[in-house]
Amino acid sequence: MTLELLVNVTPQETRVAVVENGVLQEVFIERARRRGLVGNIYKGVVRRVLPGMQAAFVDIGLERAAFLHASDIAVSVDDEKIEHSGSGDNITRLLHEGQQVLVQVIKDPLGTKGARLTTHITVPSRYLVFMPEVNNVGVSQRIEEEAERQRLRDIVVAARGDGSGGFILRTAAEGVGEEAIASDLHFLQRLWASIQERATRAGPGEVVHEDLPLVLRVLRDLSDTEVEKLRIDSRETFQRIEDFVCRFTPELVDKLEYYPGERPIFDLYSVDDEIQKALERKVQLKSGGHLVIDQTEAMTTIDVNTGAYVGHRNLEETIFKTNLEAAQAMVRQLRLRNLGGIIIVDFIDMQNEEHKRQVLRALEKHIERDNANCHISEISSLGLVQMTRKRTRESLEHILCSSCPTCAGRGSVKTAETVCYEIFREILREARQFDSQQLLVLASQEVVDLLLDEESTSLAELEAFIDKPIKFQVEALYTQEQFDVVLL
Repeated sequence: MTLELLVNVTPQETRVAVVENGVLQEVFIERARRRGLVGNIYKGVVRRVLPGMQAAFVDIGLERAAFLHASDIAVSVDDEKIEHSGSGDNITRLLHEGQQVLVQVIKDPLGTKGARLTTHITVPSRYLVFMPEVNNVGVSQRIEEEAERQRLRDIVVAARGDGSGGFILRTAAEGVGEEAIASDLHFLQRLWASIQERATRAGPGEVVHEDLPLVLRVLRDLSDTEVEKLRIDSRETFQRIEDFVCRFTPELVDKLEYYPGERPIFDLYSVDDEIQKALERKVQLKSGGHLVIDQTEAMTTIDVNTGAYVGHRNLEETIFKTNLEAAQAMVRQLRLRNLGGIIIVDFIDMQNEEHKRQVLRALEKHIERDNANCHISEISSLGLVQMTRKRTRESLEHILCSSCPTCAGRGSVKTAETVCYEIFREILREARQFDSQQLLVLASQEVVDLLLDEESTSLAELEAFIDKPIKFQVEALYTQEQFDVVLL
C-alpha cells in the first residue's frame, strides 16, 4: 500500500488530503478563523455545577462554556487531593463554582454543544503520550509482539528514572531505538514542566498550551513507515515542516517534496471532486448499487441498495456482492466525511448465515485502517449493524456547509399546493377577524401561478364566500413556503 499526503495551504485555510493507492481516504481542514481546539490546555473556571448530570460547565474563554463530566476529573484538581472512584463520585465533592482547574479539550465544539473537557491531561509526541496524573507505562494494542512490547516498556522505565508521570508507547515506537525514545521522553518531561510554569502565571480562561498546527499534527500521528510522499504547495510551510521533520522525524526528510506546479495540488488525485461527492447523500458503487447516507443530530444512517446492479447468478449472490462492496465503500465514507457517534447500517437482507458472517468480517477488516476508535456489533434481528466511531472534530459537512435557509435543514419544503391551501385558511381567518375592502397576497412565483391557474375555481369560490376581492403580488425573494396576507 502506498500512502501520500497532499498539503494545500492558503492564508485562509490549510487542507491535508490522505491518499491511499491513489484514492482519497481522509481530508483534514483547518481554517485560520476557527482552529481546532482538541489537545489545547486551558486554565478554566467552574461556572456551574450540575449534580443531576454529574457534570460542570467550565469557562475556558470560548463563546460557549465547555462541558466537564465527573468521569473526566482526575484525582488531583486544583492541588486539592480528592479520593474518588471515578464517575461514581458526587460532582459536588470534586468541584465548586469559581474553582480554577487545569483542563484539556478532548472534543471540539460540535453544532450547538460546547467543547468537552478532561482534567486527565495528556501530552503527545512522536513515539509517546505523557500522562502526568498516573505512573504506569502502557503500550499501543497495535504492537502485538510481546517481546517488542516488553522491550519498549523497559526503555521507558529506565529513561524515566525517578520522575513521576505515566507514558503510553504509540504504534510509531515499534522497532525504534532506545536513544530516540529516551529523547522523546525527556522532551515531554521538559514540555510538561514549562506547561506547569505557564499554568501558575495564566489568568482564568487563558490558554496554557496549544497543540501543533494541522500539518504537523498529521505528521506526528501517522507512522513514518507508511508515508511514501509528502507534497506541500507552500514554500513557507514546506520549510517549516522540513525544520520539524529534521528535528523529530529525520527518516521522513527524503519523502518531503515542494510542489510548485501551476495545476492545483488537489487536482493530482481529483481531491476536490471527491470532497464534493462526499457532501452528497448518495454514493455510487462500481457495481451499480449505491449507499444513501443521512447524518442527523442523534445518529448517522447508511442504507445499502442494489440500484442498477442485477448480478449474473441469483438474487442471494447479487445481494451478497453488493453488501461486500458496500462494506468497503462505507468505511471510506466514514473516514472521508469524518462521521462519528452512533452509526446504523442497513445492509440488504441476506438469508445465508455464512454471507452475513463474511460481510461483517469484511466490515471489520476494512475498519482496521481507521485511526479513530470504532466498535461494531453483530447483525441484529432486524438485519441492522450498529457501530460507534469516536468523534473529536466536526464532520466534513458541518465544516463546509450550513443549514439550508429555505428548508431549515429538513431537506424538503412544502409543495406549492400545500402553501396554496395554507393561504386559503389564512385569508378566511383574516377576513373573519378584521374589516377590510380587499386582501393582497404576497407569495413566490410558483405559488401565485398555481393559485391563478389550477386553483382559480377555488379562489373564485373563496372570493364569493368572503365577499371581498383578492389580489396577488409575486415576491421574487420569497421562498416557496413564505407568504403574507395583507389587508387593504
